[in-house]
Amino acid sequence: MASVPHYFLLVLVFLDSHVAQPSCLPGCACSEESFGRTLKCISISLGEIPRNLSEEFKQVRIEHSPVFELPRGFFINMHTLEYLWLNFDNVTVIHPGALEHLSELKELRLEGNKLRSVPWTAFCATPLLRILDLKHNRIDALPELALQFLVNLTYLDLSSNRLTVVSKNVFLNWPAYQKHRQSGHEAEMLSSMVLALHDNPWLCDCRLRGLVQFIKSISLPVILVNPYLMCRGPLFKAGQLFHETELSVCTKPQISTPSANVSVQVGQNVTLRCLAQASPSPTIAWTYPLSTWREFDVLTSFTAEDATLSELVIPAAHLVDRGNYTCMASNPIGMSTMVISLRVQPAQALLAPRSVFSPSESSAYVDLRVVKQTVHGILLEWFAAADTPETWFTLYIASDEAFRKKVVHVGPGINTYTVDDLLPGTKYEICLSLGGQPPRQGRCVVFVTGRDDGGLEGRERLLHTTVILCAVLLAVPVGAYAWAAQAPCSCRGWGQRWCLHRRKAPRCPQAVPEHRDDPYRDHTAVCEDGLGSGGAEPEGDEQKAGEGD
Repeated sequence: MASVPHYFLLVLVFLDSHVAQPSCLPGCACSEESFGRTLKCISISLGEIPRNLSEEFKQVRIEHSPVFELPRGFFINMHTLEYLWLNFDNVTVIHPGALEHLSELKELRLEGNKLRSVPWTAFCATPLLRILDLKHNRIDALPELALQFLVNLTYLDLSSNRLTVVSKNVFLNWPAYQKHRQSGHEAEMLSSMVLALHDNPWLCDCRLRGLVQFIKSISLPVILVNPYLMCRGPLFKAGQLFHETELSVCTKPQISTPSANVSVQVGQNVTLRCLAQASPSPTIAWTYPLSTWREFDVLTSFTAEDATLSELVIPAAHLVDRGNYTCMASNPIGMSTMVISLRVQPAQALLAPRSVFSPSESSAYVDLRVVKQTVHGILLEWFAAADTPETWFTLYIASDEAFRKKVVHVGPGINTYTVDDLLPGTKYEICLSLGGQPPRQGRCVVFVTGRDDGGLEGRERLLHTTVILCAVLLAVPVGAYAWAAQAPCSCRGWGQRWCLHRRKAPRCPQAVPEHRDDPYRDHTAVCEDGLGSGGAEPEGDEQKAGEGD
């Protein structure tokens, strides 16, 4: 019969053997494999890799569990870990020091995560790593020295990522590949290197020329998982296999044009052409003096594999369009420019009734816009191209509430003016002329302010004006000065002067009766008579208004 101390000793041995076994995480499975103890956590909400994992685990598999990040110091107690699988865990960031203390790691699998880049220098801490699986991520670039830290790597999977252009030097710098190319390593030829690069959106231009040549020359011991790599772009290369395509050497853009000096008459359509030959295909942009004010359509087409044609279409050329147009073509290799000079000649004069406008006023180009609405009013901006650069401007501001119109004289070099204290439910008409000339058709803006419901909100709705033009946001320079002219507010003095020169003079309608309850007034013609006066004015008053201007 065994003694009591003998039984007590057996109990201690049993308890000691159970305590020695590392504990398993809740919801995970632990097992003994031929290579050592394994931890499997599948579809568990961990949030992060536990920091207190036992150092006796040889394999850790955490899959389909949101981990998001591999920070530094998570594997500080796992010096003997050899296999780390973190597949489909939504990992987006790997800290450069995340793999520290994993000197025995042989296999790292990160399939199906959201990695856009990899800190390749982190693999300095894993000199024994042989298998690196990065497929089904979002990696879009590989540095030339990315693989130099993976001295024993023999399996690399980069398939199903977002790689478009990769240098062949990435794989020429692969330490395992360099060993096989050196003499005296015939014995090592028995070990193969497996490479997976398929299902990436490869852009087959000159920048991929080196990799295409490398793929064509691959032989044992390098093995491609899928040798049928395919081009996704550019359009004329899409669908071609690497083994079928021929890529040219990269070149800087060379620009040519059918004519560097173009002459047209006013009103004619003109197209400026710029042909750029380069590899890869260049990006072409046009610059010209009035690009901010006048935007023209640009048509781009590919006439050959390395030739791009850009056409700038100018409809109904105006005198203001004359000048130099610069075509700029650029690609990663360099940039080239070419200047095309456009000359717009005035059309031949036709027999017409004598105009009341001066020659400089008739040939001037004027564009008036409302570019900004503020809490207090609106900001006007204009562009004018006249024969005389030192030209004064005159603004005529009228409303259907004011008895007198406001005349603002603006000095040369100023092209903005702010109109403050707008009234609610009021129609405004603002016209611009050069010097002291009366305004012409096409140089006026008409807008209506909203109804004032009282309070701050009503004030904001008041300034939501309805404007018939396009607007951009610009700053307000200082320098304009204004005074009120002693003249009745009527458009008859303006409208009759330019309406007489129209082919068929319109009838100027009577002023719209006031409706204080309506938030908006009806839009009337620019040449509306009696704007704000409620009816026709006597002839004498009209003459005084002209003198007041």
